[in-house]
Amino acid sequence: MPSAQPSGSAAAATGHTVTTNIPARLDRLPWSRWHWTIVIGLGTVWILDGLEVTVVGNIASRLSESGSGLAISSGQVTGIAAALYVAGACAGALFWGRLTDKWGRKKLFMITLAVYLAATALTAVSFSSWWFFAFRFLTGFGIGGEYAAINSAIDELIPAFYRGRVDLIINGSFWLGAVGGSLLSIVALNTAVLPKDVGWRLTFALGALLAFVILLVRRHVPESPRWLLIHGRDREAEEIVTSIEEQVEAEKGRPLDRPEGEITIHQRRSVTFVEIARTVFSDYRRRSILGFSLFIGQAFLYNAITFGFGAILTKFFNVPTDDTGYYFAVIAIGNFCGPLLLGKLFDTVGRRVMISSTYLISGLLLFGTAWLFDRGSLSAGTLTACWCAVLFFASAGASSAYLTVSEVFPMETRAMSIAFFYALGTAAGGISGPLLFADLTGTGKVGDTVLAFQIGAALMCAAGLVAAFLAVRAERRSLEDIAKPLTAAASTVTGKARSAKEGTGRSRPATA
Repeated sequence: MPSAQPSGSAAAATGHTVTTNIPARLDRLPWSRWHWTIVIGLGTVWILDGLEVTVVGNIASRLSESGSGLAISSGQVTGIAAALYVAGACAGALFWGRLTDKWGRKKLFMITLAVYLAATALTAVSFSSWWFFAFRFLTGFGIGGEYAAINSAIDELIPAFYRGRVDLIINGSFWLGAVGGSLLSIVALNTAVLPKDVGWRLTFALGALLAFVILLVRRHVPESPRWLLIHGRDREAEEIVTSIEEQVEAEKGRPLDRPEGEITIHQRRSVTFVEIARTVFSDYRRRSILGFSLFIGQAFLYNAITFGFGAILTKFFNVPTDDTGYYFAVIAIGNFCGPLLLGKLFDTVGRRVMISSTYLISGLLLFGTAWLFDRGSLSAGTLTACWCAVLFFASAGASSAYLTVSEVFPMETRAMSIAFFYALGTAAGGISGPLLFADLTGTGKVGDTVLAFQIGAALMCAAGLVAAFLAVRAERRSLEDIAKPLTAAASTVTGKARSAKEGTGRSRPATA
């Protein structure tokens, strides 16, 4: 193994100044089985989120039926319970996000998943509406915390060369869960297979079981060495990175490239909330405007389509209610294919071009869909095809919003920044969406539905234009180079991006 620069003082106490090349050592690693462990252990939780949201929407009618074992109406499931889930997600993101920056990534991504697991399992045994509502809130509370803890940990563990595509695919995997939720609901609601009061409970129990399996995998995911460095635990950081290097070298059968660049850190245990607010909203004001625009744009586009999805198909095209799940599964697949197929371009073509283009293209395609719908030129099948095309690009753009806010702010504010913008986007979707789009698409009037499409398209295009001017060229750059840590003593280059071809043994400067 190539000799590595010492990580600084052996003391694990704050107040020390250390000079380290640990970020550069993490960024120069080739892709390996160890990185797949990170992806599986941390990234698969979005599948659970997609499963959770889709299942609840699809079983709403069953819960309201006599014999379901729960005295609750369909409107309460899609209204009160959905609102409580959103409120829990927003509150959880902000609450756990602050603790993630303060206590560490690993501690929080274990706690938040445990909260989700327990709340989902207890939802399965609901015996009254108040119990169901309470644990829908707590399920959202856990999921909201997951977004902050997971995205910050992934960004800090994945090499700079792969960070963009990995983030996009992981965030886009929500839609794999949505597909699974749609198909699972078809089985769970079939009374020939399961009794009325059992099928819906098993869907929640399955979510809890999957969460338990993921929890077992997560035990092997280490704390972020970057977080450890800043918080005075450089000895632990050194041990973790050395262990990773040894595993990767053993797998590849060759020495690793020499790391290039180092950074000097003034260690401290915590950063005050005032410092975080000043950093995000004053020092990085343009990046905050970018994050705000991206999250609001994608939230409104998705609400323009999804809040009226079933109503549009049934009212305008006479699609039976029982069959809308199949159409939803199709557009969910389109949603996942966007990040999967376009993700690599965010690391090669670049963030600014790809973020702005995915937002603008999806907005323009939705304008086109609105025009065709207004003319009466679409059938249920062709409308679904149009939605697939729109969401193919929109999903990549929406996933890049999470990528953006997780990499353009300093290390000490990363989880809180993710939490803030996630809560902002979730609130826009869960509060403004139902108030605006559900009413427009529920009237049965062509003009109202067209207006809903146009509002979503206009805001998505506006966000694309903001990205064209403000998006940060973060591709293949070290996180410390994109946004210098608040604790950094000097503006030093912390790492070099890997060569375009893995395994060449050559390095190249980070993109300016």
